[in-house]
Amino acid sequence: MATRVEITSPAPPLSATASPTLPPRGGVRLRALVLIRWGAVAGQVFTASVVHWGLNFTLPLLAVGGTIALSALLNLAVSLGRPASVRIDDREATFFLAFDVVQLAVLLYLTGGLTNPFALLMLAPVAIGATVLSLLSNIALSLLTIISVGLLGLMHQPLPWLGPAPEFPEIYLAGVWAGLTLTTLLITLYGWRLAEEGRQMSDALGAAQSALSQEQRMSSLGALAAAAAHELGTPLSTITVVAKEMLREVEIDDPLREDVELLAAESDRCRKILARLTVDPVGDVSDAYTLVPLPALIEAAAGSYRHHDITVTFEAGPITEGAPNTAPIQVRSPEIMQGIGNIVQNAMSFARHEIHIATRWTTEWSEVEVSDDGPGFSEALLDELGTPFISTRQGEEGHMGLGVFIAKTLLERTGATVIFGNRRSAQGGAAVAVRWPNPVFKAT
Repeated sequence: MATRVEITSPAPPLSATASPTLPPRGGVRLRALVLIRWGAVAGQVFTASVVHWGLNFTLPLLAVGGTIALSALLNLAVSLGRPASVRIDDREATFFLAFDVVQLAVLLYLTGGLTNPFALLMLAPVAIGATVLSLLSNIALSLLTIISVGLLGLMHQPLPWLGPAPEFPEIYLAGVWAGLTLTTLLITLYGWRLAEEGRQMSDALGAAQSALSQEQRMSSLGALAAAAAHELGTPLSTITVVAKEMLREVEIDDPLREDVELLAAESDRCRKILARLTVDPVGDVSDAYTLVPLPALIEAAAGSYRHHDITVTFEAGPITEGAPNTAPIQVRSPEIMQGIGNIVQNAMSFARHEIHIATRWTTEWSEVEVSDDGPGFSEALLDELGTPFISTRQGEEGHMGLGVFIAKTLLERTGATVIFGNRRSAQGGAAVAVRWPNPVFKAT
């Protein structure tokens, strides 16, 4: 059973689609919730001041002030502890708004409960949560609000008043409780539904724009490849003719014989590469689209890029107990052949002695990892790899940073996710993992 080589970059979520995946939604900005809470604190301070000193109503000033101060201190701690521009996840936002519900419930308990006209403010955290939280978090926040409203209808301090506090009929208090409860449910249901539809539409537009951008870049590269093939055809033919003439004139024991043979072989290889660039996929009726075992496909893709100074080792096998022992099958598509070939060629450029290609699979995914014993990827460029014109050899002659981009784009078109990272072994080196979800086995 194969063992996995750890890489330092985290694996992004996999997608079963062939289009590039969007990053997951990052939740709500902390700054937005902090500003809303500061506004609530300012409003609470103003209201308490007007009621106590402006209207001369008697408030439990120490308890009310302490409750407001606790909210302000917590807000200050959150603001100083993390950058305001950071996005907090669903769980953190739920706790943030749940505290606001409890804080409002405590203030209303101290100032008359449901008889306080400001009891409507209990709906504010629910309305905010409906637009930014998940469905389960909204349900939890709504239940907390409904429970708090119910407790306020049963237990509360007298309403601040001049003289004896007014007595409200129980039917009126029951109506206030029913109104707040039903409004909480309606806000949660309709607010979340509308916000979720907006988020889904935004994600769909983002995915469409991303796919269109990738297709435009691939079309541009295709035109560039066709132009390059056309322009290089004539000089390459001349080089091939000259190389063959030199090969006929150089004696077998001549020291230059090996170099001339290498020149002829490499020129012939260039002609084959140009032929692949100009082939019409529609008219291709070869075995390029047959289903083959994934390890055999990867070995075939890497075979054209072997170097006599670099040892290439292959490893294949399942990594979980329930996975089939037979390898998954994959379409022998030009995208996989060219994409894996580019990754192996890039590894050849940096490897010192060895390249290791491991093919692994489970019942949920199949993966190919190409690792080398070279210097590894630069941490400064690790997050940018796979974008056009980004290369660790930027500025060197002949290196424009398009090889990795082409490989990543081609492989993503087959439904794969490409992960760049570095090995954690003592020898170091780079590791590129290509993962396909939902592998197909011959038995199925």
